[in-house]
This record gives sequence, structure tokens and C-alpha cells, in this order.
Amino acid sequence: MVAVGMMRFSASRNYWIAGFVAVGMAGFSAWCALSWTPTLIAAILFLLSGALLFVLALRPAIEIHAHYLRIGDRAFKWSEIRRVDRTGWISPLVVYLTLNDESRVTVVYPGDLESANSLLRHMQRAAHHALIDGVPYTEFWAEPVPAALPAAGDRKQLASPKYQLLLEEDEAEVERLYQRLKTVGHLDSKEEN
Repeated sequence: MVAVGMMRFSASRNYWIAGFVAVGMAGFSAWCALSWTPTLIAAILFLLSGALLFVLALRPAIEIHAHYLRIGDRAFKWSEIRRVDRTGWISPLVVYLTLNDESRVTVVYPGDLESANSLLRHMQRAAHHALIDGVPYTEFWAEPVPAALPAAGDRKQLASPKYQLLLEEDEAEVERLYQRLKTVGHLDSKEEN
């Protein structure tokens, strides 16, 4: 069961498909190497690529919770994270997290581009006490660190803002026409018999 406020990011199935294709190409290249030896190099490269794709496909899921980040069996409180630094890798997403004790955690997320961007944005949003790519949170997002949200019963109802749509003389004309419509029942200037 998924808790409220939790988001789960799992590896994309495309890595499995690409891994099987790479292994298949490695087999084909190995078969071709029986008659032409240089294709053995391609077979080895395809096999290594397939192994790397399978390793990425087996990466643990990443969960974003309100108070912590979970990567597989490890959990990191947002208050423990001091830096969230991007690398040049977007798909798969590679992000460095620096913790309070100066240890560094490398987060690797093999997902599609849209999910990777969403995960990065959620990690940057939730790490309130961290530097985001070397910039303080408040400057990066151009807003103050959010305080704890009030309970549902404590929230005050805000009055809806009033926008002036007409000039004052137009408002007076609309009011005059409305009053005339209320008293006479129509707005025609000619009198009916």
C-alpha cells in the first residue's frame, strides 16, 4: 500500500529490453566471429553493454516521502542532506547527495527523461536545508523555506481578491442600467403601449 504523500520511482523497463537486445547482438556477433574473427570485438562490447543495462535495470526503487528519501533499504532524512548536486547525466539520472557527516551518496535512477526530471525536481524541493547545485535553497527557488503546514482545522479561509474590471464611470453606468432593469423590467429606451 502506498502512503499518502509518497512517490515511488522505479527503473524503466526499457533498460531490460535494451539489455536483451544487446545480449542478442552479442550472440549474433559471436556467431559471425566463427567466420570472421574481428567481430569478436563487437560481441564483447555488446556483452558488456548488455551487462551494464541489466545492472541499471536492477537498481532499487527510489521513494520520496515527506520526511525522508528512501533508496532501496537506505533512508535519508531531508534534514540530513546538505547538498544536492546534479551531474551531466539526465537519463539515467545521476545526482550526488552530501550528508551532514560529509559523506557522499550517489543516486542513480535509470528512468525515462520525464520521470528523471520529476525525481530531480522533487529531491531539490524537499531538501529544504541543502545547497542545490551550490546555491542556497531560498535563492534557488526564490522563496523562503516553507514552514510546517498548519493542520486542516487551523487553516484560515482567505478572502477572494477583487479585481477591478471596469472603469468607475463604466461601473456607474452598469449600476444605473441594472437599477432601471429592476424597476421597469426592460432596457429599451422606447416606451411600450
